[in-house]
Amino acid sequence: MNLTVLGAGAWGTALAASVCERHPTRLWARDAAQAVQMGETRINAPYLPGVALPAALAVDADFDGAVAHARTGLVIIATPMAALDEMLRRVGTKASGVLWLCKGFEQRSGLLGHELARAAEPGVRVGVLSGPSFAIEVARAQPTALVAASADATLCAEAVEALHSENLRIYTSDDPVGVEVGGAVKNVLAIVAGIVDGRALGASAHAALVTRGFAELRRFSEAQGARTDTLMGLSGLGDLLLTCGSAQSRNMSLGRALGQGKALGEVLGSRRSVAEGVYTAAAVVRRANELGIDMPIAGAVLAIVDGKLTVDAAIEALLSRPLKSEA
Repeated sequence: MNLTVLGAGAWGTALAASVCERHPTRLWARDAAQAVQMGETRINAPYLPGVALPAALAVDADFDGAVAHARTGLVIIATPMAALDEMLRRVGTKASGVLWLCKGFEQRSGLLGHELARAAEPGVRVGVLSGPSFAIEVARAQPTALVAASADATLCAEAVEALHSENLRIYTSDDPVGVEVGGAVKNVLAIVAGIVDGRALGASAHAALVTRGFAELRRFSEAQGARTDTLMGLSGLGDLLLTCGSAQSRNMSLGRALGQGKALGEVLGSRRSVAEGVYTAAAVVRRANELGIDMPIAGAVLAIVDGKLTVDAAIEALLSRPLKSEA
């Protein structure tokens, strides 16, 4: 199967490298200089330093050629969420099927990936690939499990055929709403989990925060039609546990820096990669308000990143909320 991965960041490079020796694979880089550098050195120095790229992996900056390569295969979009709509429209109907790796709500429109795809090209077979995973571990062939979710069962089966290996296990789901909402909200919750760690509030506070955050995620997801079993799976609880429990997480490490007193602009300015939770918080809170769903933890994150509350004030506001039954 011919595969094309659009986006030569950490995740796109890792996934392309993991499949290129089993399927003809092209990795597209927006930056032509980066494509040349990767082709010559066989290393993606800015995003995956120290990881050698297989000789079988083709890297270039020719978008049309890369998409044409996958006309009878799959295109996998590995850009940040902000570029997903552009990628979907540029690919159009030129590919047999399209999957994306990005997680979150688009900042401009407030839409999830499957909603963007429906607006861009309603007739194209599309789906999302998500789950608890770090790019560097996939690149190192460490065991990882993901879920491919789509309303098109054939596309899910093709994703398994293309990506499943002894180190990368691919499950399938027909609940893209649950998979996408879980992947989006966990990034917001990871920021406040990092703040708790950065403030050294303790393991008990961290456990309470993650548990109550999952309750918010579940209420929010189910209100949009997601199934409970999806939320208890890889793209819900699994991704939440990973993202809220490891310093490798971009969103948790950002929250930790905020908890240690650093300014948001300072933290973002020092990074090459995107912490999607910063840009997703507003869309989550806005949609929760429209649905009448109470999400105080997500609201606290939004208040912090918008500069409306200090970290200490946000923590105090959460701790002073009225007492109620857990159920």
